[in-house]
Amino acid sequence: MNHSLMNIDSKNRPPTPPTRRTLLRLAAAGGTLALLPGCDRHKSEGAGSGAPASSGSAAPSAASARAGPPTITRALVKFPEKTELYMLTDRPPQLETPMKYFANEITPNEAFFVRWHLAGLQTTIDLDTFRLKLTGHVEQPLSLSMAELVKDFEPVSVVAVNQCSGNSRSYFEPQVAGGEWGNGAVGNAKWTGVRLKDLFAKAGVKAGAVDVSLQGLDRPVLPTTPEFVKSLSYEHANDGEVIVAYAMNDAPMPILNGHPLRLIVPGWFATYWVKSLTDIKVLPEKFKGFWMDTAYRVPDNPRSNEAPNNLAKKTVPISKMCVRSLFARPQAGEQVKAGQAYEVRGMAFDEGHGIKKVDVSSDGGKTWAAAALGRDLGKYSFHKWTYRWNPSGAGPARLMARATNNAGDTQPAKPKWNRSGYARNVIEAIDVTVV
Repeated sequence: MNHSLMNIDSKNRPPTPPTRRTLLRLAAAGGTLALLPGCDRHKSEGAGSGAPASSGSAAPSAASARAGPPTITRALVKFPEKTELYMLTDRPPQLETPMKYFANEITPNEAFFVRWHLAGLQTTIDLDTFRLKLTGHVEQPLSLSMAELVKDFEPVSVVAVNQCSGNSRSYFEPQVAGGEWGNGAVGNAKWTGVRLKDLFAKAGVKAGAVDVSLQGLDRPVLPTTPEFVKSLSYEHANDGEVIVAYAMNDAPMPILNGHPLRLIVPGWFATYWVKSLTDIKVLPEKFKGFWMDTAYRVPDNPRSNEAPNNLAKKTVPISKMCVRSLFARPQAGEQVKAGQAYEVRGMAFDEGHGIKKVDVSSDGGKTWAAAALGRDLGKYSFHKWTYRWNPSGAGPARLMARATNNAGDTQPAKPKWNRSGYARNVIEAIDVTVV
């Protein structure tokens, strides 16, 4: 199905890799990217569409726990610039990547998951008039065109995982409110752009900077819905690793993934990776806003854990990702032939320490063996792993994967629970049938 949410002017989307000449040509094209409204399938804004519960939200009772992971039926849809992805909602777009695309380190742009918070997406983006603004506690406010970003600043690239805070929420037991993601709200790409640190240097940040607020072009439809504004500490934003990206996997940023500019915060959950970034403000005080002070918060303990009948009294904004691994092959429920070697494939990642090892079990965790690690594309990247399995005997089999990073952190055997369904990283398990 070719979904009709968006019509895109193809002459403004050159397929060639983003050399400076290509990006300058893109910035000067003066074309527009047009969006057409879709129909509501779920609530489009606020907690009902997958926004996290506030720190005081009630939780489901333990009696509502499910016997196992849910069976969720989702439509495969094809949005412009995308292959077929699983759709949670179409207004705002929330699209999940099928697990088969994680067999290799880099997730193709057309298969990369999509998560917007607000339904009021920009109807047109004119690259002639688009400006990135940097204001606030600075000596010289900036208003930069795409051409200036490409021409006047050193380009940098990083391969980094982008993962929704609520990835795998559908597996939390008891069930929690929010978008019922499977494991596919994650992806890995090469991001190219400009260091945020270099933009600060150009603007001349004044002494006493504390926070940096960040906002994109999307806006709420309802007046009661808070605008989506995130923040980082100035120290973090100025560390040289946070970048403003204009290219993804050596192609211009796709519209659904944040065209024309997206903030890249390596090692941190995607809530900070503001799409269609347009406003950066340096603040001499702590930022206050709904999406930092109320939403996207987790219990203030090392595992972000709490109990349904004993919610944490203190919460903090979610930030760094946890070490975890996922299966790309086989898929859950797949039939595997007995007596034939089978290559199990997956990927692992963490907050930036890097993956040290991945262990795999083919007997439900009774015994473990080391998987082979693939090439290293950097500490923030997916790390591909493979395991040669020789299934024997017909019947059900449970495969499990457990990643350990260079800091010694290992996926736990017991799943965490929190009221918002965030940061799941329990040892991954899938059930298949040997035939």
